[in-house]
Amino acid sequence: MLLVYRYRIKSLTGLLNGHARACNFVWNFCNDTQLQALKWNKRWPSGFDLNRLTAGSSKDLSLHAGTINAVCEQYAKSRRQRNRPFLRWRGRRSLGWVPLKGRDLKRQGQAFRFAGNTFRVFHSRPLPEGKIKDGTNFSCDARGHWFLNIVVEVAAPEPRPVRCGIGIDLGLKDFAALSTGDKIENPRYLRQLADKLAIAQRARKRRQATNIYARIANARRDFHHKRSTLIVREFDHIAVGNVNAAGLAKTRLAKSVLDAGWSSFRGMLRYKATAHGAWYEEVNESFSTRDCSSCHAKTGPKGIAELGISWVCAECGVAHDRDINSARNILFRSGHRTPAEGIPALL
Repeated sequence: MLLVYRYRIKSLTGLLNGHARACNFVWNFCNDTQLQALKWNKRWPSGFDLNRLTAGSSKDLSLHAGTINAVCEQYAKSRRQRNRPFLRWRGRRSLGWVPLKGRDLKRQGQAFRFAGNTFRVFHSRPLPEGKIKDGTNFSCDARGHWFLNIVVEVAAPEPRPVRCGIGIDLGLKDFAALSTGDKIENPRYLRQLADKLAIAQRARKRRQATNIYARIANARRDFHHKRSTLIVREFDHIAVGNVNAAGLAKTRLAKSVLDAGWSSFRGMLRYKATAHGAWYEEVNESFSTRDCSSCHAKTGPKGIAELGISWVCAECGVAHDRDINSARNILFRSGHRTPAEGIPALL
C-alpha cells in the first residue's frame, strides 16, 4: 500500500526555485519533441526515448539526472492518461515542481538529503519505516511555500470484519446526511470569506487574495480530514453516493459544489478506509430520494420543485427526511449493513 506524507520545507527554497525552472525546460523540450513527431508523422516518443534524448544534460542544467528522467517519464505518463497528442507548456506562471526518484532521497534524522543538499522540514509527523517509491517530489503552492511529498510503501492492514456500516449522502445545504440519522453541517468556508476576498480582488491585492484562498483551502482540508477520520474509525463499511461533482460544477451550483469539495472528501475516505482495513464503496444514488427506505416503494417526491425536506410514504405511511432516507438507501444498495438491522424483507 502506498501512502503520501507531506512536509513543508524550511531551507534551500531558492535552490528549489532554480531546479523548478530547469524542470520546466526539460518538460518543454519533451513537448517540443512530441510536436515534431506529430508534424513529421513519426512514432510518439516514449518515456524511454525521451530519457535517451536528454542523456548527458544533467551538468548543463545543474539538475540531478534522476530528476530529468522523472520529468520525461511523467510527461509520457500524463500524455497517455489524458489521451492528448501534446500537453501544455510550463512557464513562469506554472507552480514549481521538482520530481525525483525514490532511491535518491535519503533520511537524515528530521531532515532529508537529496543531490548533496540537506533539506530541513517541519517534522509534523514521523515518516513510517518503508521503502520510498518513485513519485516523490518537491512542489510549490501559490504562496511560494515549498513542500516535500514522499511516497512510502507500507504493509497493508488486515481487513476488519463488517460489524457496522454507514451510508453517506453528500449535499449542499448539509454537507452530508448519514444513515444513522445524523447530519454534518456544511461550513461554507468560501462564503464566510467571500466579502474579504472580493475587496482584495477589487483592490488588485494579489498577495492578499492568494492568502485568503490558501486560508479557505486549509480550513476545508482540515474539516475533511477530521470528519473522514471519525467516520473511518467508527464504521467498518462506508458507502457513499456517486454524485457527479464535475458535472454539477458546470451548472449554476458551481460555487457551492466547489466550496463543498465532495471529490476531495471521497478521496480521503477511500485511502483512509484502505489504511485502516475498512471497506469503501461508491454506490449509484439514482432515485435514492424517491425510494422509501422502509418498503422500497418509489413514492418519494419527483423533480427538483417537489424535493421537500420531509415526505410520507404513500404505501407504508412512514415519514422520511429526504437526505437521511437517501443515505439509508445508499447503504442498502451497497449490500452491507449493520447485522442488528436485519433484512427488511424478512422482518
